[in-house]
Amino acid sequence: MEISFSSLALVNNPFDWAYDLEDLGFTGWEVVSEGKQQLNDATLSEIKNITETTNLTLTLHLPFSDLNLASLNHPIWKETIRQMSKCLERASDFVELAVVHPGHMSPLGMQLPEMAWRQNIDGLRSICDAASDLGIKIGVENMVNMQFILGKQPGEILGMIESLERENAGLTLDVGHANTNGNLDDFLCDISKVIHVHLHDNAGKSDEHLQLGKGNVNWKKVVRKLDGYKGRAVIEARTIEEGTASLKFLKSL
Repeated sequence: MEISFSSLALVNNPFDWAYDLEDLGFTGWEVVSEGKQQLNDATLSEIKNITETTNLTLTLHLPFSDLNLASLNHPIWKETIRQMSKCLERASDFVELAVVHPGHMSPLGMQLPEMAWRQNIDGLRSICDAASDLGIKIGVENMVNMQFILGKQPGEILGMIESLERENAGLTLDVGHANTNGNLDDFLCDISKVIHVHLHDNAGKSDEHLQLGKGNVNWKKVVRKLDGYKGRAVIEARTIEEGTASLKFLKSL
């Protein structure tokens, strides 16, 4: 299993650290299009230099702040699709897989949940279609234990992906998120739809993004259940040091 590094906590830092990832044992980097990693002319120039001077495989995490694929405010919904689609276009020269968060319930969506669900499906279809035109797969990520967020339960998010009817869509299995919902074992029972994996630890209540082995995730079971998985796994860490320690921990299992 190929292992990448990603960190939302480093979005305000320069990209210099990315050049060290191979020496630390990583084979890839997941760019989080948020903050100073947001894809624009300046960052694309830096990313291009990294792709040209390293052998890292890049994947993309689509933006999520202030965006909502389940929004019933149509201009907000359209803007969400526009920003995500533009992000895919900008990254199309260097990524073949992108991660997307499903939508969440707005106050209006809580009153009209079926309508919000349909809006989320339509929004994800639009993202998948934009990605398909660019040769990119979309990994829809299972979400953390927070109220009003869609995609927390295995049946829910797998049904969501099936409803898309898009060949380039699959599941991004976030181990830490599943652990906060107490359903990691259920997700691991069937990994046939998993096309991408996120790895981080927590104590089972909140999205702490701890170093692997510092929470209560049973990593030996995770590794055993993922035996045969041919995709890429991304260690999501708060610092380079914690990411490196997580990689060493993973390799020691």
